[in-house]
Amino acid sequence: MLIRVINPNTSRAMTDKIGRTAREVAGPGVDVVATCPTPGEGPAAVESHTDEAWAALTVARDVADARADGFVVACFGDPGVDAARELTTGPVIGIAEAAMHVATLAGRSFAVVTTLSRTLGRAQDLVRRHGFGDACVASYAADVPVLDLEEPASAAHESIAALAERAVRVDGADTVVLGCAGMTDLCADLTERVGVPVIDGVAAAVGLVAGMVRMGVGTSKRDEYAPPPRTAPRLTRR
Repeated sequence: MLIRVINPNTSRAMTDKIGRTAREVAGPGVDVVATCPTPGEGPAAVESHTDEAWAALTVARDVADARADGFVVACFGDPGVDAARELTTGPVIGIAEAAMHVATLAGRSFAVVTTLSRTLGRAQDLVRRHGFGDACVASYAADVPVLDLEEPASAAHESIAALAERAVRVDGADTVVLGCAGMTDLCADLTERVGVPVIDGVAAAVGLVAGMVRMGVGTSKRDEYAPPPRTAPRLTRR
């Protein structure tokens, strides 16, 4: 089995970190390829709606060009997931959707801790879209730029931890969802610190994709996710 994990920003350091988590979760018999666009071919970080639009195109191009049994979109806005599902028969899962599903399997309620406050609206949109409006009791932004998460230890990590603790203590969250793929290496330490399951979307999505592939479950081609009637002229690289 081959799972392709797509980081739509251009950070090679973050992509390598995401790849390490993915391989740890994937287990034997699963090959993981973690990819990102080259500088100039995608956003340096996904921190706005404009970045997200560019990221979605990056994801669609990657899926159109690649061959894999399943795909993970490693950005919490889940950019390009719907387009990617049109372009492949295998499962495509974004890390936000995956993390929220796993969070509600581990507890009745969850809180989201993400990076910048300007991304909270998108996170809340996804909570509603995926049907978790009743389960999500809080969403917080640590006011941390995405690329600050490249550092193995920083003040950013303490800010994220403090908000996770608040979500449990004040909001009564049974679980905490990490709202950025760049937080993937914080999961174990935060779980120990806050005393409830802390869910990393990269790990959640890889586990779900691998399970779906083993079950023989792909993307339905009945209607919405059927191949697009027209392919954008620059969707596939020349």
